[in-house]
Amino acid sequence: MNPVTITESLLQDYMHHLQGERNLAPPTVRNCLDDLVPFFQFLDNEGLGPEDRISKLREFVSRNGANAVNQEYRRLILSYVAWLMGTRATNPGKRNQAQGHARASVVRNLASLRAFLRFLVYRGLVPTASLLNRGSTSMRGLIPKVPKRLPQVLYQQEAKALVEQPQEVGPGRRPTPLLLRDAAILELLYGSGLRLSELAALDLAGLDLVSRVVRVTGKGNKERAVPLGRPCADALARYQEMGRPLLLSSRRTEALFLNRYGGRLSRRGVEALVKRYALRSGLTHDIHTHTLRHSFATHLLDGGADLRVVQELLGHASPATTQVYTHVSAAESRKVYLAAHPRAASERGAA
Repeated sequence: MNPVTITESLLQDYMHHLQGERNLAPPTVRNCLDDLVPFFQFLDNEGLGPEDRISKLREFVSRNGANAVNQEYRRLILSYVAWLMGTRATNPGKRNQAQGHARASVVRNLASLRAFLRFLVYRGLVPTASLLNRGSTSMRGLIPKVPKRLPQVLYQQEAKALVEQPQEVGPGRRPTPLLLRDAAILELLYGSGLRLSELAALDLAGLDLVSRVVRVTGKGNKERAVPLGRPCADALARYQEMGRPLLLSSRRTEALFLNRYGGRLSRRGVEALVKRYALRSGLTHDIHTHTLRHSFATHLLDGGADLRVVQELLGHASPATTQVYTHVSAAESRKVYLAAHPRAASERGAA
């Protein structure tokens, strides 16, 4: 077995560790592994690869003795951060070479790297260091701060125009199977606030149109049941009755949403159709599936929904994650007040 294969074998072991011992959902496991690709590229660039990367990494952080291991890890990670910030992201078309990786991407990469290094320590492949411990505060100075931004949210009329876009067929014309599918997807994204990964992974068994409920597996392999509104349930029923059977090919699949060839519609395919209908409905800013999820949560809060209920519907483990939508809702409330209330005329000029 050559050194490169050893690294690949180790990544397979790490994948099984993430799936079995940490019980992470498949999309999360995929992201954790994808986040390590830039690190291996960095090691190669620093002369610590491509052959036998892990052994060279161990030698590098141990080169000045056991007492200096923590400091060597720190230097390595600082160099990695600088390299990431100055190197083009792997997602083509998103950022140019001069910009480098986005700050949020760097933060995520470092979190994935620290988890991987802890795994290597557990396997006895690299020396341990306090810097790698869970809850260690010594990493804070190495991680670039990400500016807090409010999530992008559509106005209710914008969301309505987007969701109804596939249903606008000419008089006397029947909607095609793909239009029925797209209408159901948009209704489900906005009407239930599903994540992209949750929607793409949906099987027929997860949908109960009688009870008007969809059951999904979210982050951490946690299952939750999300209610369906009448328009969403109707769109799904039309797709199941008149759309999906015509898309289904000779190969059988339990996937709910199919592509034109009869296979499961990919996450990229879902993102593409959302962007396509957003442009058709006149939305000029960058719209993606999470925009509809953000809008779902914010519009619920605007309508008086309890924060804990919204947290449950979104599948958030912590209410702190859902809390950001209260700020969006408050900002929208102020905007409506300034625009509509007669006693706000003087404040409108100042705002």
